Amino acid sequence: MDLEEIKRKKLEKLKQQFEQEKNNELQNEAQLQQQINQLWEIARNYLTKEAISRYSNIKVAHPEIATKLLVSIVQAIQQGYITEKINDEKLKEILREIQSHKKDFRIIRK
Repeated sequence: MDLEEIKRKKLEKLKQQFEQEKNNELQNEAQLQQQINQLWEIARNYLTKEAISRYSNIKVAHPEIATKLLVSIVQAIQQGYITEKINDEKLKEILREIQSHKKDFRIIRK
């Protein structure tokens, strides 16, 4: 074996590893999206049109917050805390509660 052949084999091995990792990532993302879709199917039945519209806007602007909101709603539904439709005001309350756990950082200049 010469040096060029060793380099070629090493490069080929690295390419295979990269492709495998990429495929694993794509599978994980697909599973996550499927889970989010399942949560959405549950939550959508409990949201008014206005709440659905607000959720859609949040999803576009802040996908992570939208996912947290969706999980919170479904958990509340499953635990029996929510038994009727969630209107826009109630959705805002849930959203405020989710965001209240976020730390505020204040910069004080001297």
